[in-house]
Amino acid sequence: MTVPSLKSKEIKRDTETVTRFYETIPTTVQRLLVPSEDDTLSFEHVDITPIASQDSVIEIIQQARRLIFPGYFIQTRMDSINLGSFLCQEAMALFNRLSQQIVLSFQHECLRLDMPCSKCLESSHKTAFQFIQSLPDLKTILAGDIDAAFAGDPAAKSYDEIIFSYPGLFAITVYRMAHKLYEMEVPLLPRMMTEYAHSLTGIDIHPGATIGRRFFIDHGTGVVVGETTEIGNRVRIYQGVTLGALSLPADEIDQFRNQKRHPTIEDDVIIYSNATLLGAKAIIGARSIIGGNVWITEGVPQDTKVVLKKPELVYIGNHNRSGDLKPVYQQSRRGEKGGENEIC
Repeated sequence: MTVPSLKSKEIKRDTETVTRFYETIPTTVQRLLVPSEDDTLSFEHVDITPIASQDSVIEIIQQARRLIFPGYFIQTRMDSINLGSFLCQEAMALFNRLSQQIVLSFQHECLRLDMPCSKCLESSHKTAFQFIQSLPDLKTILAGDIDAAFAGDPAAKSYDEIIFSYPGLFAITVYRMAHKLYEMEVPLLPRMMTEYAHSLTGIDIHPGATIGRRFFIDHGTGVVVGETTEIGNRVRIYQGVTLGALSLPADEIDQFRNQKRHPTIEDDVIIYSNATLLGAKAIIGARSIIGGNVWITEGVPQDTKVVLKKPELVYIGNHNRSGDLKPVYQQSRRGEKGGENEIC
């Protein structure tokens, strides 16, 4: 009789342990399927109709970008001979994928609201076709956004650098696509698109916002643009800017869902970093400048500069007996122009 080795005993023991875990997992699954009495809310999507796919939404964005910026986001070398053929194939593929995701969004909305869905398929094809038709206009508008970024940022060395690497442009591009679908009353899909851009860039633009031409977001991290925000032409905003709504009592939320709740920014306004503008009364007049870190809930007239009062700086450490800050000196390197000591 063969005596089991130490290794085989360990394997058997590990197998028995894993088996015990396997046997208890169905109990946990059952708890997921049947919520307890303590669960006041439970969310499942169990139906014959699948919901729109996040992966497909990402591919829709990438396909549309390849059409709007031909040759930029592909690995294949393009020339004047094969470009037209490539774009036709890309547009047809986008039409098919977008139609599929739109019909899923329509069907999901019909099921959610218990509505008949007899025209969902027909409407999805029509909507996808209208979106494809809008791409030339989107290309023109985005070209203005790119030029505004180049004109407004001396660090930009080329248009290509902006197209490839600026997070603000990516967020604006996705917003403009999503806003077009939002205008065509496609449910769910536009928000999925802008939230994808939000997750990549830290820039949160609701697809329902209205934004004019030559819009520039510099740096971008932490920018929030709410659903009913209206932004005019040639507006520039910096990182951390919030164009948001004032907090409402819980019992008033529903009555404000379709009401104006966010600021209006007129033409040629500049809003510097970390400024917070809240509520529908915050109407910023044309050509105004909003300084950093300000908090605004009321209107600002045209041609007005709003800044915080200059704070008093307090220096701690390295003081002389009079309480004044000692200047810090750095020894000049020999041969450099200047005196023996120069202020850092």
